Amino acid sequence: MKKSTSWRRSLAPSRLDLRRLILALTIASALIPFINTFYAGYLVQRQQLIDTTLEGHHAYATKLAKSTDDFLQSALQQLAYSAQLMVPHMKDTGYLTQEAHRLRLQTKSFNSVTIIDPTGYVLATSPETLQIKGKTLQSAGVVETLAKRGPVVSQPYLSTTGNYIVFISQPIFSDVGQYLGAVGGSVYLKEDNILDTLLGSHFYQDGTYVYVVDKNKHIIYHPDSHRVGDTVINNDAINAVIKGESGTAPVFNSKGIEMLAGYAIIPASGWGIVAQRPKATTLAPLNKLMRAVLYKTLPIALVMLIVIWWSARRIASPLRQLANGAHAMDKPETAQNIQAVKSWYFESHELKKAMLKGLNLLQRNITKLREDVNTDPLTGLGNRRHLEAAVTAFQAQELAFSVIAIDIDHFKRINDSFGHDTGDEVLRQLARTMREVSRADDVACRVGGEEFLLLLPGAPLEAAANAAERLRQLVEDMEIPQVGHITISLGVAHWPDSDSNIKTVFLQADTMLYAAKNEGRNRVMVQA
Repeated sequence: MKKSTSWRRSLAPSRLDLRRLILALTIASALIPFINTFYAGYLVQRQQLIDTTLEGHHAYATKLAKSTDDFLQSALQQLAYSAQLMVPHMKDTGYLTQEAHRLRLQTKSFNSVTIIDPTGYVLATSPETLQIKGKTLQSAGVVETLAKRGPVVSQPYLSTTGNYIVFISQPIFSDVGQYLGAVGGSVYLKEDNILDTLLGSHFYQDGTYVYVVDKNKHIIYHPDSHRVGDTVINNDAINAVIKGESGTAPVFNSKGIEMLAGYAIIPASGWGIVAQRPKATTLAPLNKLMRAVLYKTLPIALVMLIVIWWSARRIASPLRQLANGAHAMDKPETAQNIQAVKSWYFESHELKKAMLKGLNLLQRNITKLREDVNTDPLTGLGNRRHLEAAVTAFQAQELAFSVIAIDIDHFKRINDSFGHDTGDEVLRQLARTMREVSRADDVACRVGGEEFLLLLPGAPLEAAANAAERLRQLVEDMEIPQVGHITISLGVAHWPDSDSNIKTVFLQADTMLYAAKNEGRNRVMVQA
């Protein structure tokens, strides 16, 4: 026995110990791919989050630009119609004053309305407290109106009354083409105005804000009214938008904060709308999530290191025996000792499997991060995670909403009769129909096999019931290949009108759904 022990220890390592070398190489081969994969996953998710935010802000800015352009076109149309009515009454100051009051009060599009003759002389105004009636105006908007003798949306300027305004006007021509003057409406940019209505309350509640600039880079709308009139410099988004371009860009705001901005042009005026959000705010959830993944992965990594250390010892021991055997070829027991370590290849194979298993485990953690999405893969609607996020947002904003619970009648019969592929197509068709009746900010989700939910923020119970009935009728009328016609049952409740507890409201909607089924299906039941 002593002789065998002496044989195993006869070779003292003169260089780097084989066990330490294997251990170092194995640890390096584990940590380097892990760090690389973790960092690469972070970069991919970070860029995807930035790109998604930029695209979302571009789409949002484009939508707001369209809404603002529609307002300007509508305002011009109102003024054009009024201009036609004034033609036979240009010398009747009473009529002109009455028409100015009507224009100002009818739609609230303008803070004030002014009617001028071809010299800029004020024939009528509303409100009359402006005290400019009978005066000849030389403001930039009036000068541009008289010079152009056509529809005008002026660039912002400081008026004679001290208001920072935009002047929107239409010319007045007689039946024979004589220029009689113009009628114009003013929007006071530093007071409550139509831009506040269009832009002041927006969908995002995540640090995003919107501002508008004119062709001269002057701010004409900003959540901080004190910024109105300021000039924006050294801003790539503004430089692009005043050239008539729409797109996205990372920029720094006036406080030096890096922002993710989307911008779009308003065709009628040449103004630019910019929607932006702090980059740090955008990336904060990802940083938090990556830290959580790291904290959950580290214990597994530590366990793997222990396994690797033990495996290195197991590998080194038979290799050392083989090395000792090579130095003892002349001894009779050498053949027997070498025979005893024939399992070396099997152990090497097991080590490789352990390493692959460890790397696969880390890869799965990163893959799970990438697959952490909020949509139902079959229908493309939101899943429960998306539903919970939406409810949390509504509750934080104290935004009332209605709940419509939806269930396909006799869906099991469809699966049993036509197969699950046809059943899946029925689910997809219902999802498409739900999108058709949904508004832009409604939340449509699939929460079970044939169970769906539709959240309608800001919609009262009666409006939600009407929407549910429209959906029910559309589903009843549509024809699905192989299946034919289907029906759905719906239950409606409202928070906080139905109950102050959100969970209770969802239960009430579900209760109403089952009440609809008990009443014969294909109907809408509303929580009283």
